[in-house]
Amino acid sequence: MANLKAIRSRIKSVQATQKITRAMRLVAAAKVRRAQLRVEAARPFTGAVVKMLQEALSGLAPIDLQGMTILQHRDVKTVGIIVISSDRGLCGSYNTVVFREVMQRIMKLESEGKKVKLILIGLKAAGFFKHVKVDKIKTYSLLPAIPTPQEGKLIADTVVEFFTNKEVDSVEIIGTKFISMMRSEIIDTKFIPVALPEQAKHTMLRPERLFEPSIDEVMQKELLPKYLQNVIYQAMLEASAAELAARMKAMTDASNNARDLISSLSLVYNKARQSSITQELLEIVGGAEALRG
Repeated sequence: MANLKAIRSRIKSVQATQKITRAMRLVAAAKVRRAQLRVEAARPFTGAVVKMLQEALSGLAPIDLQGMTILQHRDVKTVGIIVISSDRGLCGSYNTVVFREVMQRIMKLESEGKKVKLILIGLKAAGFFKHVKVDKIKTYSLLPAIPTPQEGKLIADTVVEFFTNKEVDSVEIIGTKFISMMRSEIIDTKFIPVALPEQAKHTMLRPERLFEPSIDEVMQKELLPKYLQNVIYQAMLEASAAELAARMKAMTDASNNARDLISSLSLVYNKARQSSITQELLEIVGGAEALRG
């Protein structure tokens, strides 16, 4: 016979866990909507920066781009990978999928004879790659829950410095792109050297832009740094929204599983209680018969 006290204790424990998962689901649901709005609001700015780059390129000759380091392609011997993960867990397979993609990319690059160095964002990435035999040249953790352009600039400037000092010959970003509340996908974005967009096509009705002090200085000191900063910032926004959506789904699944487990345990408890009552009745009847006989 099942122990009624143990079953009752188990039910109370699952109910307490269910309260926590429900609360976390509600918090994640409230945050993910705001994160989605931030992602959607930032995407047009990325398009505007690309558009400005296109128009600036239309006024530059290829020779003018020779002095811009972050545009120069060279023999790739070392690849830097920026890994975007979360600081917290309880978000299902969100981090696991990212790490699996990074590991596959590392093995592919190493099979080509290239060295890999990692720039890690998030405590989960730092913990996972701690025991992986690959160079970790920079780690960012415990960043604000809501990504800011300042963080994007900080990371972009650091990565550009690694590239300029020839510590890495190219840089990629592996993170998660937010598609919807129920769907996200892994992205591998080429970051440095910058792949410039095609030049804009001007029409007779479109006015030309004037750049001061010169187009190449504006490109090198303003447009390209802003572009790199925004790429990082946008990737972090997408990852933040995808993480919250994954956490909301994970907590929803956990709450549903807790509900099913409580129902199952309640059934076991009721059967055990019924069996206990029946046994007690049989003992009373048996005792009465013994006294009567």
